[in-house]
Amino acid sequence: MAIHSGCLTQTPTSSRLEMVWGRRGIGRGRFQKPRAITIDDKNQVYVVDMTARIQVFDCDGKFLRSWQTPEFKHGKPCGLSVDNQGNLLVADTHYFRMLVYRPDGTLLTERTIGGTCGPGPGQFGFVTDVVQDSNGNYYISEYGEYDRIQKFNADGEFLFQWGGHGWKPGQFVRPQSIAVDQEDRIWVADACNHRLQLFDARGNKANLLHIWGKEGSKLGEFKYPYGIHFDGGQYLYVSEFGNHRVQKLTINGQSIACWGTHGRGPGELHGPWALASDQSGKIHVLDTYNHRVQRIIF
Repeated sequence: MAIHSGCLTQTPTSSRLEMVWGRRGIGRGRFQKPRAITIDDKNQVYVVDMTARIQVFDCDGKFLRSWQTPEFKHGKPCGLSVDNQGNLLVADTHYFRMLVYRPDGTLLTERTIGGTCGPGPGQFGFVTDVVQDSNGNYYISEYGEYDRIQKFNADGEFLFQWGGHGWKPGQFVRPQSIAVDQEDRIWVADACNHRLQLFDARGNKANLLHIWGKEGSKLGEFKYPYGIHFDGGQYLYVSEFGNHRVQKLTINGQSIACWGTHGRGPGELHGPWALASDQSGKIHVLDTYNHRVQRIIF
């Protein structure tokens, strides 16, 4: 084993920093604690920050356009993903709903799911993330009193839910991020339990398949895994808010490398919330408390 960027990794040349862009501010191309990132099939990068702005960039950080969510007095979104039609799905956290936008920022109001706080079907606590599977079903995670995931069909109709607050298998304490793999299995970053959980939710219920991790800083251990991203191939990437790093795992859950260490300089991270990959497989890490994006080959 060799030391690389403050983390253990199997190969000392397996990862490298390629680009750093963005800085603190409220103007175009600047960030105020950015919390979610996603990239579409045209290599457009979407980032939302604590100003409730959704800014769009190319993969080199060139500003393209922006808009704000309809309401943001009570809090800001903390989850983004792209659906099967190329629209942007937004976890509008403190307004208990999922919003859908066209890439140009047009809000598709008829596709909103939720909007009411509560424990019932189609009601939410604080929404953390939303993804869509290959059949068009939506999975929406939430934290707070409920700590669960709800599944909806392509028309937004409630199907079932699973989870609940706790540390037992299948329960969650802040499921901050979710991802869908090529088999439509659901990966969950169970942030405050410092672990990943994998489910088969393709039928009428969610079956727990595997649990990985515990609190710690070694390979295969996690400290507040806030972001999880499946690259569409063989690997899963996890951004750890508490360990200020990114881990790379196989689709079988084996941790094989990590990148990053705590700090303010290039190649250093401070509370990274999320990450995404572009069409060339490069990883874009949302370096939240450094108010920037770092692009790595990993």
